[in-house]
Amino acid sequence: MTKTKTEEVIDLKPENITEDQLNKIQDQVKRINNFQLEVGIVETKKHAILHQIGSIQNEILETQKELEEQYGTADVNIETGKINYPENGEADKKD
Repeated sequence: MTKTKTEEVIDLKPENITEDQLNKIQDQVKRINNFQLEVGIVETKKHAILHQIGSIQNEILETQKELEEQYGTADVNIETGKINYPENGEADKKD
C-alpha cells in the first residue's frame, strides 16, 4: 500500500473586519444607545408632565365647583372674568 500525500488546505478567509470597519460599527451602536437613552429621558419627563397636567385638571374641576356654588355656573370668560349666565337667565346658584 502506498501512502498518498495529502495537501494541507489553508483557509484564506479573514478572521476579523478592519479596524476602521470595527470603529465605524462601534460608533454607530454607541450613537443608537445614546439616542435611546435620550428617548428614555424624554419619556420620563413626559410622564411627569402628564401627571402635573392631571393635577391641574383636578384643580380646575374644584374651581368650577366653587364657581357653580357661588354663581350658579362655571361658564366664565377667562380673559375678562365675565360670567356667562344661561340664556334663560336661571342660574343654579346654591345658597
